[in-house]
Amino acid sequence: MSSGAALPVSPLAVPFPELPRVRGLALQTARAGFYTAERDDLLLMRFDREAACAGVFTRHGVGSAPVDWCRARLPGGQGWARAVLVNAGCANSFTGEPGAAAAGRSAAAVAAELGCAPQDVLLASTGVIGVLLDDSRIAGRAGELARGDTDWRAAAAAISTTDTFPKGAGASCDIGGVPVRIAGIAKGSGMIAPDMATMLAFVATDASLPPAVLRSLLRRAAPRTFNAVTVDGDRSTNDTLLLFATGAAGAPAISRASDPRLAGFVRALEGVLLDLALQLVRDGEGASKFVKVSVEGATSAASARRIARSIAESPLVKTAFAGEDANWGRIVMAVGKADQPIDRARLSVRFGPLWAAKDGRVAPGYDEAAMSAYMKNAELEVAVDVGVGAARAQMWTCDLTRQYVAINGDYRS
Repeated sequence: MSSGAALPVSPLAVPFPELPRVRGLALQTARAGFYTAERDDLLLMRFDREAACAGVFTRHGVGSAPVDWCRARLPGGQGWARAVLVNAGCANSFTGEPGAAAAGRSAAAVAAELGCAPQDVLLASTGVIGVLLDDSRIAGRAGELARGDTDWRAAAAAISTTDTFPKGAGASCDIGGVPVRIAGIAKGSGMIAPDMATMLAFVATDASLPPAVLRSLLRRAAPRTFNAVTVDGDRSTNDTLLLFATGAAGAPAISRASDPRLAGFVRALEGVLLDLALQLVRDGEGASKFVKVSVEGATSAASARRIARSIAESPLVKTAFAGEDANWGRIVMAVGKADQPIDRARLSVRFGPLWAAKDGRVAPGYDEAAMSAYMKNAELEVAVDVGVGAARAQMWTCDLTRQYVAINGDYRS
């Protein structure tokens, strides 16, 4: 059982927004007692009727019982669901057959209250790896979860672990002249690296979209959103991103992701996903700097992403950010170790508006004092041109501080 003790709110935190009400969806939280602290640690998102669903999950080699459960019920990453049950405080990962059985019983307990099949209930868990889920705690709260309706902020708080602030994002747009809404929450602070999803995120819309369209939209958006953020380079065993469509808005049913009537919706959805992903970085464990890494001049988008990730995950780069040191030599080091095509004679590095290196050498007019002043900002940008092509990519990360070590050294206690 985890303590669930509250950590100081991240200095990079953003306020929880006013989220639109998604028709056809109800939220309820409860306390199962996976934490010794007095806090809710269960969330049930339930739909008035079966909702279309698409998901992307961790490719971690160990995985977890809830991820296995969802994959089996969403063949090809798409399908239908009546509810999703989320618990914090126990990952139910690396727990073998007993963990799989516990996951199944949790789904069955909720399904009995909703009058549906266990297969219609998706699962997600977060917390300590290697601890078997005590599903009796969930079964005892299934009735409470199946009734009532709370708000998005309470839902976001219930699924948190080392998060220091609840994370939510929403948007409204039109499809065929009919207003539709998008809202979602996420949790994550550490063990975050891009791999088709990051930690847990749940997004719902009342648009009328089939599973195949949702899947296409997620596959398109993931590389630019949840796969473009990293805190510490460690992937979770439980990463899950689920997108639901209730169809309750009364908007025209769209059968193709390429339908021009979806243009505004696509922009709104990607905005919500990126907002949630960036909030994970803002809550990076111990973070004091929010950093955008931009790479251009690469041979391909994939190559640019690898270079950006090399920079964003380098401990030497991240500790330089923490120390407010514009050590551009560490950026050059991280570019080179990505093992991607670059032209050393054209390599350039910029911190915000200030050039540190140009065309393979120290930039003319380099001003150490101006660089040091820029590095004191809470939000930074590092831009690199590798000089071999026209492709570009972006990634967002944070610094690596002593507090990160303290948080993870004390996590289980």
